[in-house]
Amino acid sequence: MTATSTPTALAASPGPATGRSRLDWVGLAARLVLGGVLLYAGLVKLPNLEASVLSVRAYRLLPYDVAAVVGYALPIVEVAAGALLVAGLFTRVTAAIGALAMVAFIIGISWAWSQGLSIDCGCFGPGGEIAKEKALALYPWEIARDVGLLLCGALLVRRPHTPFSLDDWLFRPVTDADLPDLDDADDTDTKENR
Repeated sequence: MTATSTPTALAASPGPATGRSRLDWVGLAARLVLGGVLLYAGLVKLPNLEASVLSVRAYRLLPYDVAAVVGYALPIVEVAAGALLVAGLFTRVTAAIGALAMVAFIIGISWAWSQGLSIDCGCFGPGGEIAKEKALALYPWEIARDVGLLLCGALLVRRPHTPFSLDDWLFRPVTDADLPDLDDADDTDTKENR
């Protein structure tokens, strides 16, 4: 690289001996962060699904029975999507699921805030009523966190191929180097038939 290289050229250049750009490594970080957060959030809720249902109902946003379905299903979906993202398997689909979950969480927290509810979001535990001052202090940070995670998901939907992913190992595109050289095989067959 010459001394006259621009920062843009540096950002787009492949990493040393890997053929990967810096954006690929940012994608890996986004995949691990979003996947890790979803996996952890689901795992802490799985042992007590009833508390997850109560957390969803605390928002007073969904009908009673729908909140129960969401409360029971959410930890399972979080664990599955998180594990798949960490492994890098079906990355685009699971990142879209994660991003949509973040949109739902942002809407839920914004709703609770606008309605004057004082609840813990229930993202990493049982949730429930908390002091109004604490809720007002937490809501902006929870929304900011979920916006950041939404951006991770959006990046992965746009660029799902990241280093160390099962997608790249299992579903890598076939290149010309992977195909047998049919011209050499034709030459061999022709010589043998003479």
